[in-house]
Amino acid sequence: MSAFYDDLETRSAEARAADLARDLPAQIARAQALSGYAGRLETFDPSTVTDMSALARLPVLRKSDLGAAQKASAPLGGLTSKDARAFAHVFQSPGPIYEPGDTTQDWWRMGRFVHACGIGAGDIVQNCFGYHLTPAGMIFENGARAVGATVLPAGTGQTELQARAACDIGVTAYSGTPDYLKVILDKADEMGLALGITKAAVSGGALFPSLRQEYADRGVSCLQCYATADLGNIAYESPAMEGMIVDEGVIVEIVTPGTGFPVTPGQVGEVVVTTLNPDYPLIRFATGDLSAVMAGESPCGRTNTRIKGWMGRADQTTKIKGMFVRPEQVAALVARHAEVTRARVIATRSGEMDMMRVQLESTGGTADDYAASVVDVLKLKGEVEVVAPGSLPNDGLVIEDQREY
Repeated sequence: MSAFYDDLETRSAEARAADLARDLPAQIARAQALSGYAGRLETFDPSTVTDMSALARLPVLRKSDLGAAQKASAPLGGLTSKDARAFAHVFQSPGPIYEPGDTTQDWWRMGRFVHACGIGAGDIVQNCFGYHLTPAGMIFENGARAVGATVLPAGTGQTELQARAACDIGVTAYSGTPDYLKVILDKADEMGLALGITKAAVSGGALFPSLRQEYADRGVSCLQCYATADLGNIAYESPAMEGMIVDEGVIVEIVTPGTGFPVTPGQVGEVVVTTLNPDYPLIRFATGDLSAVMAGESPCGRTNTRIKGWMGRADQTTKIKGMFVRPEQVAALVARHAEVTRARVIATRSGEMDMMRVQLESTGGTADDYAASVVDVLKLKGEVEVVAPGSLPNDGLVIEDQREY
């Protein structure tokens, strides 16, 4: 088996930039032609959107926008290049939100990750992601098929039957949530069954180092990816296990939560993704997840950008003194003052009363200089604290709720 899925994984920075300059304008033009993007992209000339700095000028698309578009134009909101009847599948996720799916070659781009796990022709994959309504089962099955593996569509539950099937069929690889593989392995031990699973491709939950080590001790190599129902594969681990490598079919930005403004490299922020899938051109789709870009390239030889993986949720909207404070308000507060670089709102309690402290990283000014802006933007009075640039934690939080109930 080749170390790499294709030549895209080892492109030079110059080749990747040239391909982006070719592909991104075409994707923006496709989106402009769709009714679901009406009122969002008309003012932009696709031919000028050739790199990430130009892409950052476009508006962010949020999950709530998908829901609103789908209510106006069921079932897919006018955001796909094909009618719903032209897709192989339509899925439902909580909301409800409807997502298209297809069976064409590696439509969700999961094959790249499955290949990185060492899975290929000759493997039988026990796919324990759900197949009903939600797309995870089909996403991973599509990836397994892309690398020539056979699939046991196991879904979730019925662990005794799962262990028996893994033994009888000769399953060699697992796909599913990180913790469920342990349930199957433990059940097989209890039943006295010898399983041949040596590879695992996991997602949809936390892969704790202790669990990964337990699998390694049992002879199972386990790697994880970061994927969503809307976008498919976003980033994935390689055997180097140093961060997650961004998939070749998406563009990933890290922005200040609640905004579309890119953070400085290495800073934690919200993951915003643009897909190059011509069937479903999601442009600057905000995932609501936090991550950060890692410096350098992976030791495995793949040259694309790396991110640190999932680091929490970006939706930090918090009610303080009966009023909602939102990340976009905190961003607006920062934008008011050129000398302010970052801000953090901290909610606490004193007795039975909510308290608010606003920390501002600033090169100058006093708390009194910013008090009026805090009230005007956040609609609440609170303690203002001016701190030195770089002193706030790099954890992606702009609103921190320290209250205990």
